[in-house]
Amino acid sequence: MLSLTCKTAIKAVIYLSSKLESGEKSGIKEISGFIDASEHSVGKLLQLLVKEEVICSSKGPKGGFYITEDQYQQPIINIIETIDGKNVFNQCGLGFHKCSSDHPCPIHDDYKTVRDLFENLCREKKIVDLCEPVNNGLAYLIG
Repeated sequence: MLSLTCKTAIKAVIYLSSKLESGEKSGIKEISGFIDASEHSVGKLLQLLVKEEVICSSKGPKGGFYITEDQYQQPIINIIETIDGKNVFNQCGLGFHKCSSDHPCPIHDDYKTVRDLFENLCREKKIVDLCEPVNNGLAYLIG
């Protein structure tokens, strides 16, 4: 349902969130190394997230990417819509362009139920909700 790029963006934001209390800023190399993603991809998606104010960045010798307390409280749907677009939860599970209630694919009804549940989860869950289990050692960013 979510693109690999979107999943990478979510991991990057969780990583930045883990540095909120210390106030540390992180560079592309550090982030991409920790989440095991290409520097080029991470750099591009971080710039998109900054443009949409999901995260912040600053330039200079002490610059880097970071997240504010307000951004820490935003729903993860903001990351998803920035990277995968606002229609990500309207797409067909099999990738058909003309799938709808009037012209359903073979899994339309079942997939719609799962897709709607996942969309609601993404609207309700905040970045803080994903970050706290990682910070407490109950969940992990790397496999």
